[in-house]
Amino acid sequence: MTKKNTRRSFIKNFSKVSTAAITGGILAACDNSTSKEEKKNNSTKDKVFNWKCVTVWPPNFPILGESVNNLAKELFDLSDGRLNIKVYGGGELVPALESFDAVQLGGVQMMHGAAYYWAGKIPASVFFTATPFGMNTREQNAWLLYGGGNELWKELYNKIGLEPFPCGNTGTQMGGWFNTKINSTEDLKGIKMRIPGLGGKVFTKAGGTSVTVPGGEIYTNLERGVIDATEWIGPYHDYLMGFHKIAKYYYYPGWHEPSATLELVCNKKAYDSLPEDLQVLIKAVSLKYNGIMMSEFEKFNTEYLQKIIQEGNNEILPFPEDVMKALKGYSEDTLNELITNDPFAKKVNDSFQAFKKNIKQWSIISTDAMQPYL
Repeated sequence: MTKKNTRRSFIKNFSKVSTAAITGGILAACDNSTSKEEKKNNSTKDKVFNWKCVTVWPPNFPILGESVNNLAKELFDLSDGRLNIKVYGGGELVPALESFDAVQLGGVQMMHGAAYYWAGKIPASVFFTATPFGMNTREQNAWLLYGGGNELWKELYNKIGLEPFPCGNTGTQMGGWFNTKINSTEDLKGIKMRIPGLGGKVFTKAGGTSVTVPGGEIYTNLERGVIDATEWIGPYHDYLMGFHKIAKYYYYPGWHEPSATLELVCNKKAYDSLPEDLQVLIKAVSLKYNGIMMSEFEKFNTEYLQKIIQEGNNEILPFPEDVMKALKGYSEDTLNELITNDPFAKKVNDSFQAFKKNIKQWSIISTDAMQPYL
């Protein structure tokens, strides 16, 4: 064999060996990078995860509690029984407003509620439920899902061991039930009102006193005079709660909650222990109920507003314009105080306000412009 042929043969053989070695190395690297996840998924493939879910809503409460029950059943069915979730209404396992702590501490794996209930612990949480004079439901969902809101929500909650998902929306709420007619901001002074979140702080600035009361206790407190006024949700739930029987005036609009996103929250350690397909399932079903609940609210609020009107025992009134302007001014002051004292709240607010500024321009020439002609 000539030197030339020997050299050609060596190069050819070397190329084969090198290719095999490189390919083997890549496959080995891929195997090492995925083996941990694969092992977790394989080891939990047939495992049944028995979870507990607590809520801030009364047991089986229409739309809110019912939807959580339905969500748990759907997760069970779609997972072929591998994700078995027992739902507890507020007070059945833990007090309603201790649901957040129960999930954070790992006593239960999941909860459903509204992020602004936890403003005392994490001030920035209010942005992920409702901000006074903020965005409507369509706009808020766009910010959460495509404007960076969801990523900020995860960043905030992941720091304290939680995994959040948007899971429901009430739509724009009513302004509340009062036993005193509101003719000016002077009439707000001294009123004790059940109104949580930033709306409560704004109401306090206007001269009232805000009180946070679980849903199941509102009627009794209003009937006994522990509170003078309350906001809750809208005509459907307000009627079922019986507020029309114990308060004369029903005000609109819900300046404090132009949109109210609800949350499904998992203990992050428990969530991370699930195989990937069950994690994806929780996310997908949560998003499904984010839309379903909103549609239910629209349907039943429409029907029960007519009931209240037809029964004729209440006055349905708009807040006077000067009251709305004053509340908006107090809202801006409250928001500025929040972001001044909490760097993460400022980060969220910057994102929220930038998105709101742009989408409002679109809303003005689309849905708002068309509304008078519908």
